[in-house]
Amino acid sequence: MSDRPLGAQDITALLREVSDQLGNGPSRSIVVVGGALLALRGLRDATRDVDTTTPIDADLRAAIARVALQHGLAPQWLNDHAKPFLPATFNQDACEVLIDRPELTVLAAPFDQVFLMKLFASRAADVDDLNVLWEHCSFETPEAAASAFYLGYPHLEADEGLADHIRGLI
Repeated sequence: MSDRPLGAQDITALLREVSDQLGNGPSRSIVVVGGALLALRGLRDATRDVDTTTPIDADLRAAIARVALQHGLAPQWLNDHAKPFLPATFNQDACEVLIDRPELTVLAAPFDQVFLMKLFASRAADVDDLNVLWEHCSFETPEAAASAFYLGYPHLEADEGLADHIRGLI
């Protein structure tokens, strides 16, 4: 199975196909974050998967698998691997609707929250995304972002150098 790059048009078409595969079952919503969100917003060319913070139930997982099979995609091209990175301050009501269909509503997480998630993950691949995201966040200073980070992840011990680290990233 391929993990080919998925651009915004690919992602949108695939998510619509997942919706079609769900049929007339219960309505679901997913919150898209990460590289897929950046691609959908035109801030990145492509991504290899679509991350959501929403748990994926068995019916949705089956629909995703059918779409993956039809397009030769990796089975988890749409996954809930971002769920553990969700900040405590996340509010789904602040998300914007990207796709609104009876079977599936796709929501875009706010850039501030995605910035915090990528900062929490702090993988090498996140550095470029953090830099791009910064321009679209409401944080006025790295100190404000660091403060928001610790509100979002209150279980973490505060690091006095976080604001300087953010300043270095952006």
